[in-house]
Amino acid sequence: MAVVLNARIKRVSDKNRNPSNAANEQELKYIKEIQELLRDGNETKPQMIETENTITCYYPIITNDMCLQCHGKMGSTMAQQTYTKIKSIYAEDKAIGYSENELRGIWVVEMDK
Repeated sequence: MAVVLNARIKRVSDKNRNPSNAANEQELKYIKEIQELLRDGNETKPQMIETENTITCYYPIITNDMCLQCHGKMGSTMAQQTYTKIKSIYAEDKAIGYSENELRGIWVVEMDK
Protein backbone atom coordinates (compact mmCIF):
# COMPACT_ATOMS: atom_id res chain seq x y z
CA MET A 1 0.00 0.00 0.00
CA ALA A 2 2.88 2.40 0.81
CA VAL A 3 4.23 1.98 -2.73
CA VAL A 4 0.82 2.41 -4.36
CA LEU A 5 0.10 5.63 -2.40
CA ASN A 6 3.70 6.90 -2.65
CA ALA A 7 3.82 7.19 1.15
CA ARG A 8 6.63 9.20 2.73
CA ILE A 9 7.49 9.47 6.42
CA LYS A 10 9.84 11.83 8.21
CA ARG A 11 10.55 13.17 11.67
CA VAL A 12 11.02 16.95 12.01
CA SER A 13 11.48 19.52 14.77
CA ASP A 14 11.77 23.22 15.45
CA LYS A 15 14.92 22.31 17.44
CA ASN A 16 16.48 19.77 15.11
CA ARG A 17 19.62 17.73 15.69
CA ASN A 18 20.17 16.78 12.07
CA PRO A 19 19.85 19.76 9.68
CA SER A 20 17.85 17.62 7.24
CA ASN A 21 15.17 17.21 9.94
CA ALA A 22 14.33 20.91 10.22
CA ALA A 23 10.59 21.59 10.03
CA ASN A 24 9.22 23.54 7.08
CA GLU A 25 6.74 26.42 7.40
CA GLN A 26 3.60 24.24 7.52
CA GLU A 27 5.21 21.82 9.98
CA LEU A 28 6.33 24.70 12.21
CA LYS A 29 2.75 25.96 12.28
CA TYR A 30 1.52 22.61 13.62
CA ILE A 31 4.43 22.41 16.10
CA LYS A 32 3.50 25.83 17.52
CA GLU A 33 -0.17 24.80 17.84
CA ILE A 34 0.78 21.67 19.78
CA GLN A 35 3.21 23.57 22.02
CA GLU A 36 0.40 25.99 22.93
CA LEU A 37 -1.98 23.12 23.71
CA LEU A 38 0.61 21.51 25.98
CA ARG A 39 1.38 24.82 27.73
CA ASP A 40 -2.32 25.22 28.49
CA GLY A 41 -2.54 21.65 29.86
CA ASN A 42 -4.57 20.30 26.94
CA GLU A 43 -4.27 16.96 25.18
CA THR A 44 -2.56 16.70 21.83
CA LYS A 45 -3.76 14.67 18.90
CA PRO A 46 -2.68 13.98 15.34
CA GLN A 47 -3.87 16.25 12.57
CA MET A 48 -4.71 15.33 8.98
CA ILE A 49 -4.68 17.80 6.10
CA GLU A 50 -6.09 16.94 2.70
CA THR A 51 -5.31 18.76 -0.51
CA GLU A 52 -6.47 17.95 -4.00
CA ASN A 53 -3.69 15.39 -4.50
CA THR A 54 -2.26 14.50 -1.10
CA ILE A 55 -3.02 13.61 2.48
CA THR A 56 -0.58 14.75 5.16
CA CYS A 57 -0.76 13.57 8.77
CA TYR A 58 1.13 15.14 11.68
CA TYR A 59 1.75 13.09 14.82
CA PRO A 60 3.26 14.78 17.91
CA ILE A 61 6.36 13.29 19.56
CA ILE A 62 6.15 13.95 23.30
CA THR A 63 9.27 13.54 25.43
CA ASN A 64 9.52 10.91 28.12
CA ASP A 65 12.24 9.89 30.55
CA MET A 66 14.17 7.90 27.95
CA CYS A 67 14.24 10.80 25.46
CA LEU A 68 15.91 13.06 28.00
CA GLN A 69 19.09 10.98 28.07
CA CYS A 70 19.99 12.59 24.72
CA HIS A 71 17.58 15.56 24.55
CA GLY A 72 17.41 16.68 28.17
CA LYS A 73 19.31 19.17 30.27
CA MET A 74 23.07 18.94 30.68
CA GLY A 75 24.15 17.61 34.06
CA SER A 76 20.57 16.84 35.05
CA THR A 77 19.08 14.28 32.69
CA MET A 78 21.91 14.15 30.12
CA ALA A 79 25.53 13.25 30.81
CA GLN A 80 28.34 15.46 29.47
CA GLN A 81 29.90 12.39 27.81
CA THR A 82 26.68 11.81 25.88
CA TYR A 83 26.50 15.39 24.65
CA THR A 84 30.18 15.42 23.69
CA LYS A 85 29.52 12.42 21.43
CA ILE A 86 26.38 14.02 19.96
CA LYS A 87 28.26 17.25 19.17
CA SER A 88 31.01 15.25 17.44
CA ILE A 89 28.39 13.95 15.00
CA TYR A 90 25.98 16.94 14.89
CA ALA A 91 28.01 20.11 15.39
CA GLU A 92 24.93 22.36 14.96
CA ASP A 93 22.72 20.39 17.38
CA LYS A 94 19.73 22.33 18.75
CA ALA A 95 17.82 19.35 20.18
CA ILE A 96 18.58 19.67 23.90
CA GLY A 97 17.09 21.34 26.96
CA TYR A 98 13.83 19.40 26.98
CA SER A 99 11.84 18.29 30.02
CA GLU A 100 9.39 15.43 30.27
CA ASN A 101 6.04 15.83 28.43
CA GLU A 102 7.25 18.50 26.01
CA LEU A 103 6.90 18.42 22.25
CA ARG A 104 10.17 17.12 20.82
CA GLY A 105 9.00 17.17 17.21
CA ILE A 106 6.48 15.54 14.91
CA TRP A 107 6.18 12.57 12.61
CA VAL A 108 4.96 13.63 9.17
CA VAL A 109 3.28 11.05 6.95
CA GLU A 110 2.46 12.16 3.41
CA MET A 111 0.76 10.12 0.71
CA ASP A 112 -0.92 10.56 -2.62
CA LYS A 113 -4.72 10.34 -2.85
